[in-house]
Amino acid sequence: MLEGAKPRLSLLRIVEMNLGFFGLQFSFGLQQANMGPIYGYLGASEARMPLLWLAGPVTGLLVQPLIGAMSDRTTARMGRRTPYFLIGAVLCSLSLLAMPHSSALWMAAGLLWILDAGNNVTMEPYRAYVADRLAPEQRPAGFMIQSAFTGLAHALSYLAPSLMATLVDRDLLGPNGIPVIVRLAFAIGAVLSISTILYSITRVPELPLAPAERAAMAGAPRSAGATLREVRDAIAEMPRPMRQLALAMLCQWYAMMVYWQYIAWALARSLQGGAPVHSAGFRAAVLTAQQLGALYNAVACLGALALIPLVKRMGARTVHAGCLTASGFAMLALPGTTGLPLLALLMVGIGLGWAGMMGNTYVMLADSIPPARNGVYMGIFNMFIVIPMLIETVTMPLIYEPILRGDARNALILAGLLMLGGAIATLFVATGGRSGPKPATN
Repeated sequence: MLEGAKPRLSLLRIVEMNLGFFGLQFSFGLQQANMGPIYGYLGASEARMPLLWLAGPVTGLLVQPLIGAMSDRTTARMGRRTPYFLIGAVLCSLSLLAMPHSSALWMAAGLLWILDAGNNVTMEPYRAYVADRLAPEQRPAGFMIQSAFTGLAHALSYLAPSLMATLVDRDLLGPNGIPVIVRLAFAIGAVLSISTILYSITRVPELPLAPAERAAMAGAPRSAGATLREVRDAIAEMPRPMRQLALAMLCQWYAMMVYWQYIAWALARSLQGGAPVHSAGFRAAVLTAQQLGALYNAVACLGALALIPLVKRMGARTVHAGCLTASGFAMLALPGTTGLPLLALLMVGIGLGWAGMMGNTYVMLADSIPPARNGVYMGIFNMFIVIPMLIETVTMPLIYEPILRGDARNALILAGLLMLGGAIATLFVATGGRSGPKPATN
């Protein structure tokens, strides 16, 4: 179907098509809120812990560009992107069920690899599905609603252990030392992962391919070599605005990775006097970090919706720079803040930054890439996320003791400075229409 001929969807339909993204992001939220403490409960050291997060960036780097390119070429009866949604959702659900029952550190790390592989199989085809399904003028709403669902899903996933603590003693531990409330939260995530995907693809199925599109796809090579060549050619022909986003993405995603890994440890130092991992004080700090995380994600959910008219009026670049600036100053202030009301206020800044990261960058991207390559470019763009995360997991163990003095609060200061750097870099990204890379034919 031609780009301009796509039917306009009601706001309700745009919400329904993104509900599956809610389930996907609930899974990601559980990881962000719980994997650091889970690793700590199973014996990981604070300094070396980032290495155990390698699963996310590595699987994203390897899986998403290939899956994105494959989904561009898929002509299955159930749809172009839908098969990948279902495969990824099943892997996510099974891994979420098993994760909090891990009996050793290696088991949790291995399950995280499978979980992230499932998430990555679903992620970029889902973003491409939004770009495929919506007319250009509706894409900002589509991606910002997707961002709002990200905020809502993360808010609820961060809050899930605290909600479970109203039903079950928060200090009740499983045989592996992981709190039972975490097991219950992961079980909820497993159900949501598959059920929301099924709802979305049932309510808002993919558009049928036009005969010309189907003929072109049928004639294109489907081998692994052809897919790799398509990824290679797309990288070589990458639009200029997409290239310029790389530095801003490096700064903001390195910063968020540091925040997710060390916020519980930073609060354990500032609020609980450096309570050790297996103490009730540390578990209290973890719950506080999760409650604050729920707050910033709730801000992101509402902020993403509020940003839609601002992005239309001011442009995604300017709005995103402002969002990152707010997040950077909030992170800089966190280590010296001990009062819960002030900590809650700082979550507004972090929430605005997170809303921008999950929405504004994709608005800038979608306006610069050719429609025939939505899948492969969405997958390649994920490299701009996972490479900074990979760099962070490798470099943080090297700098944590000698430069950051083994103090998680200093890690948050580094994250704040990087967010401000990302805001500056965003202002240098070009805006405008699509450039002209040609679709690959072999």
